[in-house]
Amino acid sequence: MALPEDLQALAQRVSNWGRFGADDQRGTLNLITPEAVQRGVAAVQRGAAFSLAIPMNAEGPQTGGIPGRINPQHRMVACNMNFTGDPNDFTTNDDAVDMGVQAATHWDALAHVGYGEHLYNDTPAGAVSEAGASRLGIEHFGPIVTRGVLLDIARVHGVDHFDDNHAVGSDDLDQAALAADVTVQPGDIVMVRTGQMHWLREGDRDRFSHPSPGLGIESIAWFHDHAVAAVATDNLTFEVFPGERRKVLFPVHMINLRDQGLVQGQLWYLDELASDCAADGRYECLLVATPLPITGAVGGVVAPTAVK
Repeated sequence: MALPEDLQALAQRVSNWGRFGADDQRGTLNLITPEAVQRGVAAVQRGAAFSLAIPMNAEGPQTGGIPGRINPQHRMVACNMNFTGDPNDFTTNDDAVDMGVQAATHWDALAHVGYGEHLYNDTPAGAVSEAGASRLGIEHFGPIVTRGVLLDIARVHGVDHFDDNHAVGSDDLDQAALAADVTVQPGDIVMVRTGQMHWLREGDRDRFSHPSPGLGIESIAWFHDHAVAAVATDNLTFEVFPGERRKVLFPVHMINLRDQGLVQGQLWYLDELASDCAADGRYECLLVATPLPITGAVGGVVAPTAVK
């Protein structure tokens, strides 16, 4: 089904096709200027660092709903192996991980989602094949270093987490920015906390998945108008699910990635950072979040670090 007319108009309004050049493969990451990086550096006051990655193990968030997106499976490929036959000589241990690249904390590459037989920046859908993405792959993202801004939607609503599929709209984002006393500026990365990591902490993967609070359709224009470089959420689906338009599957993904070229992050762990921000009243940080540059991948595992 094609996008309804109102969503087509929205997609056209926020489109960044050609904005950063005909060959652009980084989308809104181009908005990270030296000034944005310096703004992030200036946000560091105490030197306190926070990991925003969830553990990578077989007990991760994936429930099997998306074929092939398996939780990380760790295995040893060498245990105390020696090469000379003498156990007192050099020995080594090696291991490997099998996983979906979007099964843990990750960024979506711009090749991840399209519609109308096109991906971002007028790229034909055929740019992605069984061999991977010949354009718009995750290897074009790095480095990612800028100011990060946390918008704690759950805290603004006075809850630890949402129990329903709350759609985060422009009013939510405005209220969270006001409560944080922060102005989102061009080149910032915005981290949106819904509190959904509550369920993953409790080990309830099924409850973590459905329903899912997340970004609603209103957020699309908000992030475009604030010229953000990327958006990351602490939920499984990034956008609200079930969605606001039951007949349109993942419209936020479609317009953000295919039209706006807005980089999306999912499964970020924001609770510890949020608690610290609430304690000291500062909701900005230096954010370092460069994904593994897997050539041709449509998603990228990342271990983001926030420094305050």
